[in-house]
Amino acid sequence: MTAAVPPGPIPPVVLAEASGATVTPVWLNDAGGVTYVVDDARSPRFVKWQPHSAEISLRDEAIRMRWAVGFLTVPEVVSHGSDTDGQWLVTTAIPARSAVADEWIARPAVAVAAVGRGLRALHEALPVAQCPWSWAPAERIEQARDRGIRVPADLESAPSVDRLVVCHGDPCCPNTLLGDDGNVAGHVDLGSLGVADRWADITVAAMSTLWNYGPGWSDHLLAAYGVAPDAVRMDYYQRLWDNT
Repeated sequence: MTAAVPPGPIPPVVLAEASGATVTPVWLNDAGGVTYVVDDARSPRFVKWQPHSAEISLRDEAIRMRWAVGFLTVPEVVSHGSDTDGQWLVTTAIPARSAVADEWIARPAVAVAAVGRGLRALHEALPVAQCPWSWAPAERIEQARDRGIRVPADLESAPSVDRLVVCHGDPCCPNTLLGDDGNVAGHVDLGSLGVADRWADITVAAMSTLWNYGPGWSDHLLAAYGVAPDAVRMDYYQRLWDNT
């Protein structure tokens, strides 16, 4: 989940990356990380800055993005690094807006359908056999417990796999970028990308429609993706998301 950014000091590493260009904070995540846009006319780019976190590794995200860019439209990694204060990731800018920008919040039917189609396209484009990472329930549960989270034991029994795909890992609506025509222009925030049942992604994307557009849009996303609701898998993957 993410939110608008409250005013606050810009980390020195972000200012150094900007080299005098205008820096604007555009997004805040639940772990205290902020994404900034560097408005450089020659090379506009984004800088994600994140306090050190057991849950988020921008180094891992950079590695996944460099792999995914060979198959999918995602920002290109310019650089990444860390110091005692936090970690950062610099990427190129895709000429598009988040699916939860004001113009798309006002047109939810268009935005939600695009997110559903975009997620299906992502699943079709990324090759399972070549992906070195897993986002399967067992790995997610183990990682959560390593962070000290008490995960309900019944989540260890996952539903049978419908279809293995390379999942986005955080397919909330804000992470799909749309062009002016309402079509998908790219995807961002790939730090959890890995192989899992496609319902791990579909469920979270459907949940995100409620958070971002209000009630009544979940089935619209499923239809755009091309699947009927699956109550058993959606219940399981919602609980797995909530508990890990």
